[in-house]
This record gives sequence, structure tokens and C-alpha cells, in this order.
Amino acid sequence: MLINFGRVVMVFIWGVLLLNLVHPATKPLKYFIDVALIFMVVMHGLQVVLLKATQTANGPKMTRKEEIKLFVFGVFELLSWQKKHFPKK
Repeated sequence: MLINFGRVVMVFIWGVLLLNLVHPATKPLKYFIDVALIFMVVMHGLQVVLLKATQTANGPKMTRKEEIKLFVFGVFELLSWQKKHFPKK
């Protein structure tokens, strides 16, 4: 439930950040949103790279679709992926 709410929030945030590229906000806010977009791309890209680097040969592999979802939704998709592949006993 909360993971899905987080995904909706992330889609909204991505929408605001990308909308700023098409219709820029006023000057001081525009620069803040540009920095936030760069930060978001770097952090989510880093999440994907680090998760791929820590996968073992005999563990579950991420598909391309899962990598894209991880990049877009960030930690919320990571939590979902962990629940799917490593259920609690």
C-alpha cells in the first residue's frame, strides 16, 4: 500500500521536474528544480548501478524492465524487488 503511494509520489515529482524543462518556472525556482533533476538522475542511476554490482552469480538477476522501474521509482521499487525476491520467512 505505502509502496504504491510512494510510486505515485515519485511519478508526480518526475512530472514536476520534467515539466520545468518544457515550461521553466521563474528564475530562482527554475535553478533549484534544475539542480533537483540532476540530483534525482544521479541518485537513481547510482541505485541501479550499485544494485547490479552487488548481485551474485547465483542470486536473482534484474531484468531490463526492473532496472528502468528502479530508475524511475527509486527506493520504492527497490523495496518491492526485495519483497519479491527475498520474502520473509
